[in-house]
Amino acid sequence: MRALFADELFLRAGAGMQPTERALALAGPIGEALQQIRGALAPDRSFDPATARRRVTIAATDYGDLVLVPELTRLLRAEAPGIDLAVRPLTDATVALAKLERGELDALIGGHLPETPRCVRHRLFEERFVCIRDAARAKRTERLSLDDYATLPHALFSAAGGDGLPSVIDALLARHGLKRRLAVTLAHVVAVPFAVAGTDLIATLSERVARRFTHLAEIAVVMPPIEIPAFAIDLIHTSRAAQDPALRWFLDAVDRCAGHLRH
Repeated sequence: MRALFADELFLRAGAGMQPTERALALAGPIGEALQQIRGALAPDRSFDPATARRRVTIAATDYGDLVLVPELTRLLRAEAPGIDLAVRPLTDATVALAKLERGELDALIGGHLPETPRCVRHRLFEERFVCIRDAARAKRTERLSLDDYATLPHALFSAAGGDGLPSVIDALLARHGLKRRLAVTLAHVVAVPFAVAGTDLIATLSERVARRFTHLAEIAVVMPPIEIPAFAIDLIHTSRAAQDPALRWFLDAVDRCAGHLRH
């Protein structure tokens, strides 16, 4: 091995051996290759979700928490009550991807996640944007005019903090020589519908999130006057999942839940 890699790989250090930088760099790729070999040579063990005991840890955006995780929780309780689910916040995608690659997370769920050649990306569905207004100030079939959209005060969800500008919405308005006013900026998406209810505020949210709140807050969903590009909700995992029957089943369960939301 030392001749092959032109490196000492391990050096004596006190009563033991210390890996070199080259050995540390090789540990990850070789470990993953060995895991795949073990998976290929291991006897095929059937996986029964009804009796399995397992903990799965994922990271999800606020969107995933509100839209997918409740559906997934119901499925797990019905089909795999012994599988425990831990959901971590997905606020920094770069940090979350690093944890996924290190095996600290089993999967990521959310939108606007960066591309990475070291992980597997599965498209769950696409999401579009709608507006919400106080129910007493809007009809459910109403479509806002462009002037109203720019003139009315906006409530904004910004998980990263700050005012969230510039955004794709502001760029679209700028093409028409318009600019919106951000009257309220909120750190949690669940606060937005309750801030809008009973006020003259409007907000632009993903449709599936907005419709979750129509029976909880006095709001109505209306269509925006401009075409805002849709975005994808993705499931990201590593190739290790292929050798893990429980994780393969879990990822399929996520896809089944997403299938109920595609229609």
